[in-house]
Amino acid sequence: MSINATANHSKTFLIISLIFLLSLSVTAFGESPEEKGFEIAARSDRSDNGYGDSKVEMTMILRNAAGDETTRSINFTTLERENEEVGDKSLVLFNTPRDIKGTALLSHAQILKPDNQWLYLPALKRVKRISSSNKSGPFVGSEFAFEDFTATELKKFSYKFLREEPCGELTCDVLERVPLYKKSGYSKQISWIDQSIFQLRKLEFYDRRGQLLKVLEASDYREYLDGIWRSHRFAMKNVQTKKQTDLIWADYQFKTGLADNAFEKGKLSRVR
Repeated sequence: MSINATANHSKTFLIISLIFLLSLSVTAFGESPEEKGFEIAARSDRSDNGYGDSKVEMTMILRNAAGDETTRSINFTTLERENEEVGDKSLVLFNTPRDIKGTALLSHAQILKPDNQWLYLPALKRVKRISSSNKSGPFVGSEFAFEDFTATELKKFSYKFLREEPCGELTCDVLERVPLYKKSGYSKQISWIDQSIFQLRKLEFYDRRGQLLKVLEASDYREYLDGIWRSHRFAMKNVQTKKQTDLIWADYQFKTGLADNAFEKGKLSRVR
């Protein structure tokens, strides 16, 4: 090989190396914590696309600070959103105990507008609209707020990647998310999303004063429909009152043929 050929070869190698290093620099420094946070949250949210609709029975266990328990039986149905600009529709129906049997909460989630929620109370035989100022209140005495049932939409929050760390036997991405919708009872939330199946493992809720209020832990994940994952146990602990509410789900049914007409306010008094 001539001296000129060797020089040209070296120059070509140097240029390729510089291009490679520049590309690494863009990858390493071109993504802000906010962009990375949104990307991780979107990957988790979109892993749930395509389930259509679902039906499931669940047990709600309310536990006070002394450890005393009361149990409620609930049916929960959901209709998947049309796209990320439209929220899911859901219906929660209480079967037991007798004094609240027939109580139903209908939710039409919005993105940045106030969610539409209606509560049917059989004792009063009337449908009550939940105002946006009351959505942070407790849902039928549980540690879940009304907004907890609709605040899973991706674009309801801004995001920021904080770190990655072990979460049990898995590794999780830890994100801060701040509600973008008005009247939220939370100043921010911190979420742990695993890097294996991209599901929520833990969620901290901070009150409007910035103090830690509640911690939700999600466990017992099971796979449906070749890639749709559902937790079968939620444990929501209020660290300020020491009360706790557990939700334990039975097996899910998907693609059951539910349509919009199953989620109409006018039918709340007749749902069974």
